[in-house]
Amino acid sequence: MVAMDSAFDPAPSIRVEDGVVVEMDGTERADFDFIDQFIADHAIDTDVAVDAMALDTVEIARMIVDPGVTRTTVRDVVAGLTPAKLLGVANHLNIVEIMMGMQKMRARRTPANQAHCTSARDNPLQVACEAAEAALRGFSEIETTLGVVRYAPLVAMAQTIGAQVAEEVPLTQCALEEATELELGMRGITNYAETISVYGTEPVFVDGDDTPWSKAFLASAYASRGIKMRFTSGTGSEVQMGNAQGKSMLYLEIRCILIAKGAGSQGLQNGSISCIGVPGAVPSGIRAVAAENLIASALDLECASGNDQSFSHSPMRRVARLLPQMLPGTDFVCSGYSAVPNYDNMFAGSNLDTDDFDDFNTIQRDLMVDGGLQHVGESEILAARQRAAEALQAVFEHLELPRIRDEEIVAAVYANGSNDCLPRDVLEDLKGAQSVMDRGITGLDLVTALDATGFRDMAQNLLTVLRQRVSGDLLQTSAILKGMVPLSAVNDDNDYAGPGTGYRPSGERWEQMKRLRHVTSAENPETEVG
Repeated sequence: MVAMDSAFDPAPSIRVEDGVVVEMDGTERADFDFIDQFIADHAIDTDVAVDAMALDTVEIARMIVDPGVTRTTVRDVVAGLTPAKLLGVANHLNIVEIMMGMQKMRARRTPANQAHCTSARDNPLQVACEAAEAALRGFSEIETTLGVVRYAPLVAMAQTIGAQVAEEVPLTQCALEEATELELGMRGITNYAETISVYGTEPVFVDGDDTPWSKAFLASAYASRGIKMRFTSGTGSEVQMGNAQGKSMLYLEIRCILIAKGAGSQGLQNGSISCIGVPGAVPSGIRAVAAENLIASALDLECASGNDQSFSHSPMRRVARLLPQMLPGTDFVCSGYSAVPNYDNMFAGSNLDTDDFDDFNTIQRDLMVDGGLQHVGESEILAARQRAAEALQAVFEHLELPRIRDEEIVAAVYANGSNDCLPRDVLEDLKGAQSVMDRGITGLDLVTALDATGFRDMAQNLLTVLRQRVSGDLLQTSAILKGMVPLSAVNDDNDYAGPGTGYRPSGERWEQMKRLRHVTSAENPETEVG
């Protein structure tokens, strides 16, 4: 139960012979476990490893913080470091220095955010409405999961259809067991995946019937169809699963990060994720969470930086957990801001939910930091929810899926959560969900159905997303869609180099961030500003 500095953590070392790592962090190659072997063979740049490991950890830590040292320079050094060496570097950084490093080291220049769109009743109509609202609010990715896995095809379809309402269309995911998640992605019903979990000790990995090689194979399966994919890990997971081998949580998480790097994953969802209660209970635990985000970014991975599970009833602690990612900006400040009330959040509840939208937008404005979201007026939200609901109703009818009644739409459009929605015939929905799989329905079928039923603009949006998958551009590090065009570390690389450089809210985006729904005009107090 140690966050960053266990007495059982190894001392950093490396020995390279003929381009092969033969000793790492005090362990000879003959004694490597399979995580050591995978990292040594696939994650460490042996061309720079000896020189990089010879640098003092304080010197490397200062390089990360120093705006005069470029991101590229730091990245090239970090590529040759072992897990123990990276841990040593992190232990020199206080929380402000970690945030300074993140500001420079994140892959994509422009920060973004990801939402959870789920329903306690697995109601596809509710999820479609929530997805439409999340898209309007600025989320670049939205994901759902289920209480009843057999509902997945309908809910995944609903989320994807609802997401097409906005001009800025988010990518969608249905987080499930890996076979179903992969099939939904292959069919084009979803566009990305991130629940490919990796662990920092061999016994925990084996408990999941996996190895680093099987995860790398799964990553290649997603990539083969242009599906954006990142791994998932988190500080404290091995403690939570009962086999941390006495090592610090951050040391084991660094091993996970290097597995993601070695497997060729685009990025990593990390930031403790569903394990946040573990580091949140020990000294320096939240600092360790921020450090794991920084290390993922320093290794040139997209970082979806957590803030996706509730860990405290204290509003102050919840905000303190958020700020190390929100202030410097990450690729995804939340890897799951709950776009539904937390009682509907099937990911076990997020650090932030719908009650926090106003405060989140106000913090953005107060501190002039971009957390990826924006205020949207109530009338615009209702119109988007209505259109998403009507589109889902039409698609279900076109595909001969269970009927959505008009009265259900009225309830769902105005609903604050599943408690306000009308119940559906679960048995009929489950039969419909199975028919989606049995009939081989794909994303193109959804495009055809939207077009045939009068939702041509939504059909065009979804077709564009599918085309982007074919192009392969969604496989670029930190890829999102902006104006239906991929924005990634390739065409939006982080150029932070100190004051006056890097991403700063300006122009239309800053004007947008200033507009808050609860700010009124002095001339007409009943009218919202903006």
